[in-house]
Amino acid sequence: MKALSDLDPLLEHRVRLAVCVLLAKQEELSFSRFKEQLKVTDGNLGAQLRKLEEAGYIGLRRDFVGRKPVTWYRLTDSGRVALDGHLSALRTLIDSAD
Repeated sequence: MKALSDLDPLLEHRVRLAVCVLLAKQEELSFSRFKEQLKVTDGNLGAQLRKLEEAGYIGLRRDFVGRKPVTWYRLTDSGRVALDGHLSALRTLIDSAD
């Protein structure tokens, strides 16, 4: 089935998929906002964000708010293309189940 082969293996993990979906709706989100939204540990979130960054799906910038460091994440153009393709494949897969 073609829809299965069109799924992006990197986005099959629920946290990585959720990160990309959230970033598709927001220009930038901070690490702490992801943690609050996704209810995951620092270590798990950090590992999943690192995988997305290494794949070029997200970019980051580091900033200071007051004296506290804050890391901001954004979806890259290639991340948006990958997410759109993955969601399209999921829709096709779901539609074929009817």
